[in-house]
Amino acid sequence: MQIIDDIQRMQKICLDLRREGRRIAFVPTMGYLHEGHLSLLREGRAQGDILVLSIFVNPTQFGANEDLDAYPRDFERDASLAREAGVDLLFYPTPATIYPPGYATYVNVEGLTETLCGASRPGHFRGVTTVVAKLFNIVQPHLALFGQKDFQQLAVIRRMTLDLNLPVEIAGMPIVREADGLAMSSRNVYLSADERAQALVLSRALAAARLLARDGVRDVPAILSTLRAMIAAQPAARIDYLQICHQLTLQEQFRVDADSVLLLAVFIGKTRLIDNGYLLSEAN
Repeated sequence: MQIIDDIQRMQKICLDLRREGRRIAFVPTMGYLHEGHLSLLREGRAQGDILVLSIFVNPTQFGANEDLDAYPRDFERDASLAREAGVDLLFYPTPATIYPPGYATYVNVEGLTETLCGASRPGHFRGVTTVVAKLFNIVQPHLALFGQKDFQQLAVIRRMTLDLNLPVEIAGMPIVREADGLAMSSRNVYLSADERAQALVLSRALAAARLLARDGVRDVPAILSTLRAMIAAQPAARIDYLQICHQLTLQEQFRVDADSVLLLAVFIGKTRLIDNGYLLSEAN
């Protein structure tokens, strides 16, 4: 496995590989790898001739009062896991490399970014789409893999890739959960033991919504009322958003149908967790 921090070197290697006819699979991350990331790497290893992982904690997607400085980092551990997963190239740039002095160009996707996480984290998706567009230009992948836990992010990246005619196939991979149902996240390490137990209310709320929908309850306000009461019963929990949306447009729905996805973001103490799932299909 090669570890590369220079943009020009990384881009040249990848362009040379493409000229040789090698299929590049790419998994962009902010590091502190967990089983969710590793599932993306395993799929990328299966689908590509060359597997590329990037680790970059992107400052432009963090707000002024968010956890950029505290975001968990352990490069040596990540590099070891990457080797075990069969990564060929590990791209590990610095913020100054990605955003040099005078940097002034950003990518903005309208519509999909103005709700859910976009409403509570202004500027977040501008940072996401900008860095992903830059990484696509550097790595030149044929395939890029993203987890469906960040459902809105996946929708935004698909829209950006389509709108900008980027020759990259975007693959969304299923949420990976702990044995007790909690969606895996690098931020789970912030939780105390008591908060970790209370955090299970996210997956329990998703299960309850699915049960209601499959029992014939289609009224979205009624479902959300039940879920709010469940979450409010946890003393450390505070809802950021709780919505049932159309899977493609992310517009709020008032009746559940086959395209309905429950999306929720909940603070457990100071830690913001997200989860999602389809209500009537088995996907995700």
